Amino acid sequence: MSRAALLVLADGRFPAGGHAHSGGAEAAVKAGRISGAASLEAFCRGRLHTAGLVAAGLAAAAALGIDPVALDRAADARTPSPALRVAARKLGRQLLRAARATWPSAELDALGREFPKGAHQPVVLGLAARAAGLGPVDAAYCAAYESVSGPASATVRLLSLDPFDATRVLARLAPEVDRVADRAVEAAREAVTEGPDALPAGSAPLLEIGAEAHAGWPVRLFAS
Repeated sequence: MSRAALLVLADGRFPAGGHAHSGGAEAAVKAGRISGAASLEAFCRGRLHTAGLVAAGLAAAAALGIDPVALDRAADARTPSPALRVAARKLGRQLLRAARATWPSAELDALGREFPKGAHQPVVLGLAARAAGLGPVDAAYCAAYESVSGPASATVRLLSLDPFDATRVLARLAPEVDRVADRAVEAAREAVTEGPDALPAGSAPLLEIGAEAHAGWPVRLFAS
């Protein structure tokens, strides 16, 4: 295993399509829930402990080798918003293309055949980590960090927020990312014997509602 592969997978320049999505930040900015660094931090903290924990659990479980079809169903069950399901599958399809080109793998090929329109992104992320020789902890960290780094980067564009302030938000959240990754891996290990129902299932109703509203906007900067 090369731990440096985690840097490649988590790099914002990895061609997985995440730059086109705001993680709900665009809808939150329009609704006035994000207006500066302090409210961005509050938004990211909430997202980390709900959607981020769910994604980290799914990614860790996939990295452990749990059936990706069962995990994809579990992801669907944890994503009430049709708009977010569509976004997750688009991101999954793009990530799978990049991962298959970077770390060729029979498991990634099989996932592509099973889900030609895309599996949920966290499931693909876990299998990509597995193909790269990484483990469940790495996959969980990658998913947890993505859950806050995406909105932070998007807010820089949406509000012309000082990038130093956005980066400071991510640094302040780092200890919580540690705790979320630990919880996700613990749940994923339980899911090996107990099934996907053991994975986190935290909900974020405002993210779901915001995603549905955002999907209907005639003009938007981000896809989600």
